[in-house]
Amino acid sequence: MQATTNQIAVESRGVRKAFRSGEAEIQVLRGTDFSARFGEMTFLAGPSGCGKTTLISVLGGILAADDGAVSVLGEDLGSMRASRLPKFRLSSLGFVFQQFNLLPSLTAAENAAIPLVAQGMQTRKAEARATEFLERLGMGDQAGKMPNQLSGGQQQRVAIARALVHEPRLVICDEPTASLDANAGSAVMELLGEVGVSEERAVIIVTHDSRIFGFADRVHHMVDGTISKTETGQEAAEAGVL
Repeated sequence: MQATTNQIAVESRGVRKAFRSGEAEIQVLRGTDFSARFGEMTFLAGPSGCGKTTLISVLGGILAADDGAVSVLGEDLGSMRASRLPKFRLSSLGFVFQQFNLLPSLTAAENAAIPLVAQGMQTRKAEARATEFLERLGMGDQAGKMPNQLSGGQQQRVAIARALVHEPRLVICDEPTASLDANAGSAVMELLGEVGVSEERAVIIVTHDSRIFGFADRVHHMVDGTISKTETGQEAAEAGVL
């Protein structure tokens, strides 16, 4: 993926986040510095439990940092009013979670259309738009099926279509190719690059999948709550390991 701009889309400085377990406090993020640029696909790699999912939850405004600064699309999340944060996420961010979070009573197209309907688009138009994205993910013939009629990989593609359908300026993905074979994973990455990356858009991907490192502009490696090193996608692909 060729970068088109150096402007920072997302930045964290000195971010700390801890969770309590009984009387113990577990430090997950330990003064984490991170950045992602417009026009780029930025990967976050590292072993399980190193804080990757916690970091993207803070960057996406799902969790509040205990300390440090977080800037997303020019907005300071720490000073944003609580009443504005959900609207900001709906209009500007797209999420792909590992659990998919599809509504069981809605079809694939209806699930993928949720962000558009939430923004006020007429339901039929929103579903038609969502079906277009499902077709681009090889899911056009599954648009009318319910989640329990779909495989795990198919549900994942519905979740990806839902994240992209409203063309957000920032897409955050947690293991978007984990349930996909090589061909389907490449198709997903190509679509994420086509729709999610531009001079005014950026993509952040948490992944263990070394097969897709070549799609990244840069890869941040995370260990024990901090970024240990940063390299290009090509360098990470050649290394082939986390």
